[in-house]
Amino acid sequence: MAREFTKVGVIGLGTMGAGIVEVFARNGIEVVAVEVDEPAVAVGRGHLEQSTGRAVSRGKMTPEAQADLLGRVTFTASLDDLGGCELVVEAVPEKLELKKEIFAKVDAIVGPDAILATNTSSLPVTEIAVATSNPKRVVGMHFFNPAPVLQFVEVVRTVVTEDEVFEDVKTLAQRLGKQPVVVGDKAGFIANALLFGYLNHAVSMFESRYASREDIDAAMRLGCGYPMGPLALMDLIGLDTAYEILDTMYKQGRDRLHAPTPIIKQMVSAGLKGRKSGRGFYTYAAPGSSEVVPDALTPADAGQADVVYRDVRTVGVVGSGTMATGIVEVFAKAGIAVTYVARAQSKVDAVRAAIERSLEKAVQRGKLTEEARGAALAHVRGTTALDDLADVDLVVEAVVEDLDVKRALFENLDEICRPGAILATTTSSLPVVDCAAATSQPQDVVGLHFFNPAQVMALVEVVHTVATAPDVVATAQEVCARVGKHAVTCGDRAGFIVNALLFPYLNDAVKMLEANYATADDIDTAMKTGCGLPMGPFELLDVVGLDVSLAIERELYIEFRERGFAPTPLLEHLVTAGYLGRKTGRGFRTYT
Repeated sequence: MAREFTKVGVIGLGTMGAGIVEVFARNGIEVVAVEVDEPAVAVGRGHLEQSTGRAVSRGKMTPEAQADLLGRVTFTASLDDLGGCELVVEAVPEKLELKKEIFAKVDAIVGPDAILATNTSSLPVTEIAVATSNPKRVVGMHFFNPAPVLQFVEVVRTVVTEDEVFEDVKTLAQRLGKQPVVVGDKAGFIANALLFGYLNHAVSMFESRYASREDIDAAMRLGCGYPMGPLALMDLIGLDTAYEILDTMYKQGRDRLHAPTPIIKQMVSAGLKGRKSGRGFYTYAAPGSSEVVPDALTPADAGQADVVYRDVRTVGVVGSGTMATGIVEVFAKAGIAVTYVARAQSKVDAVRAAIERSLEKAVQRGKLTEEARGAALAHVRGTTALDDLADVDLVVEAVVEDLDVKRALFENLDEICRPGAILATTTSSLPVVDCAAATSQPQDVVGLHFFNPAQVMALVEVVHTVATAPDVVATAQEVCARVGKHAVTCGDRAGFIVNALLFPYLNDAVKMLEANYATADDIDTAMKTGCGLPMGPFELLDVVGLDVSLAIERELYIEFRERGFAPTPLLEHLVTAGYLGRKTGRGFRTYT
């Protein structure tokens, strides 16, 4: 039977440590909260009082409950006061020697049955454990920030951790209302090992000036539903902390994707550590503030820029699939006349019927008026003849992801469309420049990568090739704004922004599963509960389709020749076996 803890200690009262103190005290456990000196103790007490005070002001805690909670906490600057604790959790800065020194001291203070836990997010728990006289009682208990809010704890078991110790800590995490996931002692554990590879890749994308910080962050928020963009998240975590985590993971695993991007260390050396210093990838109103203020990198207001747009009053869409149908609806609802082309009259009729159904649903839900529905349908015309696009101002192709098919289509559009018409592809992975090269006017070709479902998703990636004219890029951005989409702009390379950041992360998750480090369920739980992502990586892979995912990962690998981007054998084997995800009833999970 698991032990019932009544008195615990927490060492380190920064944001994370104070949050852990609050979690224990909220659950009726007496806490001894330790800091290095009295001024630090006062700061830690302030963190706890502010956090619980906010809960009171929001009606989530009564003043009486706050008083009771604070009454269960004893603040001290002496480790000796931990003597009667049954469990001690260390939450000091991520420095191995510091942690080892503290564990050696605490080991001599607490009783022989007390459990020692480290909240490290990346350092080897085993190395910390061997600094004590009894490594068997040492375990990792990695909370996520803010600890009172995030319902996830990684319980890290070393090769020497006793079964009873591990079970006691796991049960305690459940008593605290957390979802414990058990992992081995590997750098980064689950969440950070996957999260920081993605963050590092985003920083590299910014460092190479492939896309602006605002566009990188907006792409992942709007394209993937992430609560924060990667660069804003780096600022929140702290660039110094991020550097230490990445450096630790790289030294343990020698995975080049974890080697800290050089600009991170440069910024840390310059004191640009993120929100806590008032400046990181963004500039903040004050140290510790979340308010972003304009700086030298803030984009100028596009409306004030000296840009001449091409006149886009009519649009053509080629294709009859889900994406093409959604794009037609987007333009029509924005009041733009749109002509769509399908291969057969039956497909023309099917697209029209799908649009009518979608608009009717919007009316029934109160999202669209009867008049607006009628106006939108009046702007839509279907045809089977490409020649009917001769006079449109913009053509968006949304046909199958086959380069030969797209090139043949662009050759036809080049002959049919009027001079000066913009030709756009909504490809998600193929080179836009290859489509442009099939025309006599490559300067008029641009990528307009809508996200599915186009009617719902706010993001469009505007992709310029080496040949795309500046006024074509500006016009594409303006058209996106006119139809209610948020445009992010990038160059023409595999994956653009979203897929280039998303799929290496998904591939890393499959590698973790393939290595039997954690189950698909635990990995999904870690990323949803610990990092606040809308879906876990295996849920997402099954939704996207394993065949689609494999194709994108192959494109990324071929483009960048980065060993870490190579698709895992497990993904290859599942696709070969026909296990493609939800659409076939089986992928990483089985569906009924």
